[in-house]
Amino acid sequence: MTPTLAAFLEHHGFAADNLSALQADGRFTPLMRAAKEGRLEIVEELLLRGADLAVTNVDGCNALWLACYNGNHAIIETLINAGIDLDRQNGNGASALMYVASNSKPDLVKLLLAKGANPTLKNFDDFTALDLAASVECLRLLQQAA
Repeated sequence: MTPTLAAFLEHHGFAADNLSALQADGRFTPLMRAAKEGRLEIVEELLLRGADLAVTNVDGCNALWLACYNGNHAIIETLINAGIDLDRQNGNGASALMYVASNSKPDLVKLLLAKGANPTLKNFDDFTALDLAASVECLRLLQQAA
């Protein structure tokens, strides 16, 4: 384990012996926290050390969601290339594509669509990412994908 990863784990109160464990409040694994903070080097090392991509937090979100919150393209691509569930729907039935569309992040809409995100998924309120688009640019990208 690199000193950088060790310091990251210690700083956030994660145990070094289980790199896929959620913190007591259920909000983050080390991978989720690193993705949210935009720490590509930490994400890469955690993946090399076998961090579980399938773990979801208390809200039903995986590390891809937290990477989309941060917006770091390299981290998003790294997680997708590692095999994370691109269309994982959280506790409200929303996917990462729905999240980025509803938060007017057209660069991420474009990236997720290019990587194969499903624009036809519906959340529990029967809305798709197109229905949730918060900007004209997101709307146009999703219309093209439909």
